[in-house]
Amino acid sequence: MKLLHLYEASLKRRPKTTNAIMTGALFGIGDVSAQLLFPTSKVNKGYDYKRTARAVIYGSLIFSFIGDKWYKILNNKIYMRNRPQYHWSNMVLRVAVDQLAFAPLGLPFYFTCMSIMEGRSFDVAKLKIKEQWWPTLLTNWAVWPLFQAINFSVVPLQHRLLAVNVVAIFWNTYLSYKNSKVMEKDKVPVHYPPVVE
Repeated sequence: MKLLHLYEASLKRRPKTTNAIMTGALFGIGDVSAQLLFPTSKVNKGYDYKRTARAVIYGSLIFSFIGDKWYKILNNKIYMRNRPQYHWSNMVLRVAVDQLAFAPLGLPFYFTCMSIMEGRSFDVAKLKIKEQWWPTLLTNWAVWPLFQAINFSVVPLQHRLLAVNVVAIFWNTYLSYKNSKVMEKDKVPVHYPPVVE
């Protein structure tokens, strides 16, 4: 309980920084779990610290800000004007918009960001999206709608990203696994930009 009070106090003082730290940490935990539970290579058995760092960077510097903004938009802009804002029909609307707009676009964005941070080409990002987008989206739809219905109904706005991030430890484990799965399967070479002297 004390930890929650510290989190709330920090969220009031520095909301963006707090969300960035929390989201990055939980993305990192997801990647650590993925590497320990689902090692992707029988040849390279070492732990990939850079991969975890990429997950933390994505969570902290990219997703935390997008997620925070997205939940504010869902809360403040997405509702039927003729119903009370917290009516069950508005919760259904928010879940539908979240799952039919944000999720289908967020997954390719994730795979693209990770490819770029891995130093790989856009062709690799396209390959990841081609092979992983639909199965990952189907899994997303099996996991997130029920949770988001609860999240939008019960959890206060300022804690929604935290609630998502806690549940997302498992989701991030899965995403990290899916992201690395394409790379192992295809052994796509890393393309670094040419050095200009």
